[in-house]
Amino acid sequence: MFLGDTPIGHQSFSVNDDGATSTVTITARLDVKVLSFSVYRYTHDDTEQWRGNCLANLNARTDDNGEQLSVTTETTESKLIAIGKTGRVPLGDCAMSFAYWNPQILQQTHLLNSQTGELQQIAIAEMGEEKIQVRGIETQTKRYRISGLKKPIDLWYSNDGEWLALEAIVAGGRKLRYQLE
Repeated sequence: MFLGDTPIGHQSFSVNDDGATSTVTITARLDVKVLSFSVYRYTHDDTEQWRGNCLANLNARTDDNGEQLSVTTETTESKLIAIGKTGRVPLGDCAMSFAYWNPQILQQTHLLNSQTGELQQIAIAEMGEEKIQVRGIETQTKRYRISGLKKPIDLWYSNDGEWLALEAIVAGGRKLRYQLE
């Protein structure tokens, strides 16, 4: 993760697929410093179970600069419900989180925020093809924009559907960028 050109942390995810279900483990750590003093810290730990492209279970904990947040899900009468800061939110038949690793999110109109438990209405627009640096190599990509949020998020995917980068404008108009290493 970069804020402008300054490295501020990392996000990692691993996918363990046993055929019927996939377990995805996501961790994010960032620490924004000014003159070697931390001015913003963020940690996020998220474990998700998926059946195909549908979220089956989620357990997430976030420390957003001291604000402790958690989101869990439960299944009642075969319906998935998110429980978080916004209360109990029914998720419908096949919900997805902001699972950037899965290009199927580009087909969604709602995504579950794993920090708050809110089901957010979104729109996805294809922004065209673009070359970006990936692991030091100029790579042809497809760029998409998620809007409907407080601030839009731009995503870059390879022609094979691999998530390569993310960019958003954050407080102070600075760019937050995730890029594959």
